[in-house]
Amino acid sequence: MRKVIGIGETILDILFKNNTPVKAVPGGSTFNSMVSLGRMGLNVSFISEVGNDKVGEMIIDMLKDSGIDTSSVCCFNDGKSPLSLAFLNDKNDAEYLFYKDYPNNRLDVDFPQINADDVVVYGSYFVLNPVLRSKAKAFLEYARERGAILYYDINFRKNHIDERVKLAEALIENLEYADIVRGSADDFENLYNLRDASRIYKEKIKFYSPLFICTQGEGVVSLFTKCGQKDYTPNKVDVVSTVGAGDNFNAGVVYGIVSGGVTRDELYNLTQEAWDGIMQCGLDFSSHACTSLDNYVSKEWAAEYKRG
Repeated sequence: MRKVIGIGETILDILFKNNTPVKAVPGGSTFNSMVSLGRMGLNVSFISEVGNDKVGEMIIDMLKDSGIDTSSVCCFNDGKSPLSLAFLNDKNDAEYLFYKDYPNNRLDVDFPQINADDVVVYGSYFVLNPVLRSKAKAFLEYARERGAILYYDINFRKNHIDERVKLAEALIENLEYADIVRGSADDFENLYNLRDASRIYKEKIKFYSPLFICTQGEGVVSLFTKCGQKDYTPNKVDVVSTVGAGDNFNAGVVYGIVSGGVTRDELYNLTQEAWDGIMQCGLDFSSHACTSLDNYVSKEWAAEYKRG
């Protein structure tokens, strides 16, 4: 059975509204995507690390409850599972504070087996972090050699702006590995002081990957393929939290690719109609995730969506 393998951090998100904590949920960018895909019934593995503590137990339980293989999740004793404080504003967009206490020896795990046309999702600071870079790079090279589809979610946050120059080489390498690149306008403003999707594609992405998706919060989503550029309007919903919006957009795109049986060779030559269906999955997953304080699609929604 075709697999989806994610690599990224795990964290406990504590959500605040009007400076009052309202919910605590396991999270992490790739983690959120994998939980949603596991709930959709895909064959999902996750590569990450957690502390040997109550938070780590919550995270592992969430993964297993969503049907995800956790054999490549490292459980460390020296240090604690990380926490994130997410402060929701009047529009329910989040501003973050992070608390992390990692051991010196990190990500001491065996990588899962990868086969041709499996999908690998990677991104955020986790795969740029100099402490983890050699292991992350080895995994991405292995995935490329095995013929997987590599989906790169840039997810470059404001708190790493001062590291842009230091991380530039790793960022370019990540772009070179990618078959599909997805980033938000905020990511590219943080990286390059650019927000225009067309300029970002032409000046920063196209040389490395011809397939690019740029999201802009509640604004249009721009897709760039050999067919050209096409903009999509997000579904209208009553937004409760945007914390997992981009992560679930990623999950929806991956679900569209896998459920549609799209191989890596076919990916670059898809028709606009095929892309429309894949992008609609991304929009559907993202909009649903915004309707609750959870970071992923609900099991009930997943079951209904699969039924079509």
